[in-house]
Amino acid sequence: MAKKTKDHVAEFITSVANHKKWILHPDKEFLDMLVDGLMTNYNRYGYFSCPCRAAAGVRGKDADIICPCAYCVPDQKEYGHCYCGLYCTPAFIKKGGKPKPIPERRPLEKDA
Repeated sequence: MAKKTKDHVAEFITSVANHKKWILHPDKEFLDMLVDGLMTNYNRYGYFSCPCRAAAGVRGKDADIICPCAYCVPDQKEYGHCYCGLYCTPAFIKKGGKPKPIPERRPLEKDA
């Protein structure tokens, strides 16, 4: 497995955001921290597990938290951004929204 760099991760999340018409977290420092987390998780597990959740390290068990996670769209619909704030809706950003902590949707029994 080839190691991913921050540039690889930035390319991946930008590609996802462009394809889905989402906007990346507006705070560049926080966004950089999320990129670091995704890079670490990829280099550890071989897939982009959510940087804000504990992964089991088994792709099948973590399938729901591979970025963009299964909870991303429901979180965006309710709060305007995903759990970690990586992906925001254009409407949320246009209204001046800033991602903030939101409730966890992932069932407790799925935690690593």
